[in-house]
Amino acid sequence: MKTEKIVELKNVWKIYQLGKVELIALKEISLEVAPDDFVTIMGASGSGKSTLLNMIGCLDSPSQGNVVLKGKDTSLLSEDQLSQLRGKTVGFIFQEFNLLPNLDALENVMLPMIFQGILLEERKKRARDLLISVGLEKRISHQPAELSGGERQRVAIARAFANDPELVIADEPTGNLDSTTGKKIMEILTDFHKKEGKTIVVVTHDPHIADYSEQIVNIKDGEIIVNHKQRGEVLWSK
Repeated sequence: MKTEKIVELKNVWKIYQLGKVELIALKEISLEVAPDDFVTIMGASGSGKSTLLNMIGCLDSPSQGNVVLKGKDTSLLSEDQLSQLRGKTVGFIFQEFNLLPNLDALENVMLPMIFQGILLEERKKRARDLLISVGLEKRISHQPAELSGGERQRVAIARAFANDPELVIADEPTGNLDSTTGKKIMEILTDFHKKEGKTIVVVTHDPHIADYSEQIVNIKDGEIIVNHKQRGEVLWSK
């Protein structure tokens, strides 16, 4: 049974001031992400989907409205409090992988655990177990330059789950990969969702990625135009 929402956006606006011009990136966004959801956010380039991802992941603050993470209004938290809560609750996967080039796969996955105060031996064990779970048991000591694009994304996935987050957000996780490798990446994310009950939010422009999810949010010009379940139940439509 689903309980408390992990993240809730309430009438969120994001407005950028570009000189004398206002750019509205998000307009009146209300969205809930509950435990065990698998959500795909879809939209064309410039639609606002990456800005929406930043709001869901509490990487940015709204110009208006509220973002609630684990029942706490993020506007009332200090930066340190928000950083700690976000670090425990949310993991991130980026299109560009964002691995540190001078660290090997094991060290890259261990890194987020340092900031949560996890002891060295536990960091090593968890990082190793995660790399094995994504099929990289033979690449643990390799640096990013020695790995293929798909392997680097697997390291990034393992790193995203390092602190055992409730929610993992993936920004175009297959954008730099061929279709076969991209399919494997989505299968890994689906396994984490189904076998470990992890909540997943994927931002993409690729309609094939939506096939893996249970809920699809379509965004256009900074507004959610349709929010529906994969089987057709429309939750909200503009």
